[in-house]
Amino acid sequence: MNIKKHIPNLVTLGNLFCGTLATIYAVNGHFKETALLVVLGIFLDFFDGFFARILKVSGELGKQLDSLADMVTSGVVPGIVLFYLLGNNELGSNEITNEYLIASFLPFIGLLITLAACYRLAKFNIDTRQSESFIGLPTPAMSLFVVSLPLVQMYTEIDVVKDLIGNNYFLIGVTILFSYLMNAELPLFSLKFKNYGLKENLFKYILIAISIAMLVTFEYLAVPMIIMSYILLSMVNNLKNTSK
Repeated sequence: MNIKKHIPNLVTLGNLFCGTLATIYAVNGHFKETALLVVLGIFLDFFDGFFARILKVSGELGKQLDSLADMVTSGVVPGIVLFYLLGNNELGSNEITNEYLIASFLPFIGLLITLAACYRLAKFNIDTRQSESFIGLPTPAMSLFVVSLPLVQMYTEIDVVKDLIGNNYFLIGVTILFSYLMNAELPLFSLKFKNYGLKENLFKYILIAISIAMLVTFEYLAVPMIIMSYILLSMVNNLKNTSK
């Protein structure tokens, strides 16, 4: 038995394990633990491919396992978080009115992001264009954005931001926007480095510098800001490449 070829798959299963635990914590409203487990799962998701390349054991099984694990960590979990946030903003009245009925169904809108993530992961598996970069927002980036929202709401001192996350229109907008971005024909650069030259990796270095500065300054609020910066920098990079 060749143990070496199973090492990347074990790392992938570690991602799935983190995603499963994150699901349990999310259902119970423990969002700090949820976010920590999602971050750990995404970390493992990055390194399963790294180990597969180093050990030269890439295969179809690993590719399928990777997407299945991502579906939990970066698909199911953010859907549950949005479901919870939308439900937490429901009307407090027990009176059965049209307004109350509409509010009662709002949380299920958050699960659209789970469906969109599933569709994106299925497309990713058969899209040969995404070996060096991404077409559409990767599910881990979406997941980090979403799972950070309850932490931002709990720990930020900026009232405007708290009110925004407590607004169902904003949350529905996030659900629709990120469901679209994951499946849009939008080229986004990968954070994998083939070399470390400044010219070839300029936008990657800019993103890393911005991310460090934001994390130091804004803490939890930095996470959604970093994801939006990644999207905007990718769009600038696209314009730069188009103009050549």
